[in-house]
Amino acid sequence: MQRGKVNFFERMATKITSWTGSSMAFGIAFSVILVWGITGPIFGYSDTWQLVINTGTTIITFLMVFLIQKSQNKDSKAIQLKLNELLAASRFASNRMVDIEDLSENELDVLRKFYQKLAEMAETDSDIHTSHSIDAAQKLHRHKKESLSGFSNGDTGSHE
Repeated sequence: MQRGKVNFFERMATKITSWTGSSMAFGIAFSVILVWGITGPIFGYSDTWQLVINTGTTIITFLMVFLIQKSQNKDSKAIQLKLNELLAASRFASNRMVDIEDLSENELDVLRKFYQKLAEMAETDSDIHTSHSIDAAQKLHRHKKESLSGFSNGDTGSHE
């Protein structure tokens, strides 16, 4: 797959977030704090001495929030696309699950409850390879409803 040109901000965000997660970055940050702490008595723990570290850490934290969020958004999109591909490629998976990240919180809660029920059903199966997809569960549900409606019409229940 050919990769498109990546803009300057994206390249820098990727490099910076990668570097800031390294041992070297932690070591430098720890050293800065250590030097700052050691210089406290030299500067008499003055307001200016405290302001230097507070201002520096606030600015770095403020900028890092945006860089980390950018990186997480990109990673999240990539993971969602990979999961979508797996769902689309699996003949047993429900294609309805593709792009569910766009659903509301309430809709996701409904799906979660459904999958909890599927997990409960799977625990009672003797065959661990039995698949309980949304579509399979809906077919089974329709079949049960049709069977029950047959009973209410005086049928003896000899449906196959």
